[in-house]
Amino acid sequence: MGAFHAYDIRGVYNVDFDKDTAYKVGYFLPELLSTDKVLVGRDDRVSSPEIHDYLIKGITDAGADVYDVGKSTTPMVYFGTANYGFKASVQITASHNPPQYNGMKVSRENAGPVGLDSGLDKIKAWIDEGRPTPKAEKKGKVFQKDIHKDYLDFLMKYKGDLSNLTMAFDLSNGMAGLYAHEIFGGDDAHFIYDTIDGTFPNHEPNPLIHDNVVDLEKFVLKTGADVGVIYDGDADRVMFVDEKGHFIAPDLMIALLGHYFVEERGEKAGQYVIQDIRSSKAIAEYLEPMGMKIYTWKVGRANAARKLREIDGLWGGELAGHYYFKDFFYSDSGLLASLLVLRVVSSMKKKGVSLSTLISRIAKYENSGEINYRLEDKAGAMDAIRDYFTSEEKPTAIMDFDGYRVEFPEWWFNIRPSNTEPYLRFLCEARSRELLQEKIDKVDQILKSRFGATR
Repeated sequence: MGAFHAYDIRGVYNVDFDKDTAYKVGYFLPELLSTDKVLVGRDDRVSSPEIHDYLIKGITDAGADVYDVGKSTTPMVYFGTANYGFKASVQITASHNPPQYNGMKVSRENAGPVGLDSGLDKIKAWIDEGRPTPKAEKKGKVFQKDIHKDYLDFLMKYKGDLSNLTMAFDLSNGMAGLYAHEIFGGDDAHFIYDTIDGTFPNHEPNPLIHDNVVDLEKFVLKTGADVGVIYDGDADRVMFVDEKGHFIAPDLMIALLGHYFVEERGEKAGQYVIQDIRSSKAIAEYLEPMGMKIYTWKVGRANAARKLREIDGLWGGELAGHYYFKDFFYSDSGLLASLLVLRVVSSMKKKGVSLSTLISRIAKYENSGEINYRLEDKAGAMDAIRDYFTSEEKPTAIMDFDGYRVEFPEWWFNIRPSNTEPYLRFLCEARSRELLQEKIDKVDQILKSRFGATR
């Protein structure tokens, strides 16, 4: 049962989980979430139809009805869950993972995430203990539910006048292909890898790996685009390339969105914007003068969406390219995020400001990116790094959730454990490249000499 993780169920299909797992997840879900109706969608991976069939069989054998939306983006299922009042939904997807992977993202009422600490742990326990799955006296029914137009109409409410932009899109052969042409299609929108194909023949659908963005960077330069946009496999994440063909760190777009919410919409001051614990210090330095309050929290949708709702935040984002919106049931949508970002890019172009120029106004730090260390004693290593640097210099802030984030006047770092692998993830920012390298070298020395770490 190695497919049950903090935020979802995911792994190599027929290795980490199989159709029997899908059946049992379906069977136990109505009981877990106290409902007799479940919304189901799926991506286009080769294994998705089989998972889909067994998941639905489990749901209906438990006596609940299925409302099947067919092929969908993950945010489309979030929309359907909240918009139509479902208390349970499942999107079959492995998001950005390679084609041999698959999984299930489970949501509750109002598209609230169901993670290992909020229900998936119970389903896992019921499966592990071999809990029986007797068929209900009255089997549930399956209804086809077409929500494509309703979700498209919702998204189009946020589309501004983008007629002054030349745009380049890489759909990663993923589910963004259900909508991107309808939303952005026109003479000034150029597309690559826009055929939906769950074998991902051109590159893995993970834009955080730079190799997967290279073709878009070249395409931006070839088309003379003002901006490049790339989605992951299930379109819950989106990332951007500037007009010079340079990839933009996704967390910086949290700050850029301030121009839409504060300047264009005129949102009142004092509202919360959420960022994850790895996010650049530049975000707060850019948004606080606009009147926004920054709330730093744990990584992952199960944490971010729940916290944004709890604090009634306006929007937020993560280093991984998820962007959350109060307007979207406190959930994430790559297509909605790209619509809002493109509005800002268009507005700035009218003022003679390119995307690269705008980003240069936001980004004030040199950034290491996430560095992965392989070691066993993750807790001891984290404490050692924290203790060393706080003994050398007085910190301005220490956060001790999801690892540690320790801030100093000229630099800061985050060190956090992987939930699923023997990795420790380290990220650092500093005012200068020299200071950044000095800190990275010191961390290298401590982790390798004392903990036998390898990179």
